[in-house]
Amino acid sequence: MTTTEEKSVMVVGIEDNQHSFYALEWILDHFFGTSPSLFKLVIVHAKPSPASVIGLTGLGSVEILPSIETDLKKIAARVVEKAKEICTAKSVNDVIVDVEEGDARNVLCEAVEKHHASLLVVGSHGYGVLRRTVLGSVSDYCAHHAHCSVMIVKKPKHKS
Repeated sequence: MTTTEEKSVMVVGIEDNQHSFYALEWILDHFFGTSPSLFKLVIVHAKPSPASVIGLTGLGSVEILPSIETDLKKIAARVVEKAKEICTAKSVNDVIVDVEEGDARNVLCEAVEKHHASLLVVGSHGYGVLRRTVLGSVSDYCAHHAHCSVMIVKKPKHKS
């Protein structure tokens, strides 16, 4: 393979938690440690809409929308910066980073289509059945709806 266009695309979904960053580091170690890499890397962060955050918190005031939007933008910027730092530390510099507003399940499945990905990688929170049922699992949704293979990277639990 001589050009980027010939490489398969890997989309990695990240959010502001240790599970996402662990998954990113894991795939960088396992798929991007060789030169040249077999994949073109696309990192996607789904930024919730302010209205969805207000709906989740039960706060009904429209006046707080601008401050919530500001906070969500700061979080997204922090997540993107940390992802770029991880990639740079692992000597992976050819990366596309997208921030899209919306529910992570839909954003990731749409990113797979947009980038013609052959693999979607997501971290796993390790929620139990009840919490997964109530909150919904992004990884479970993507495994059933993404039009490519889905890899769920689980952070090992430390034994005490």
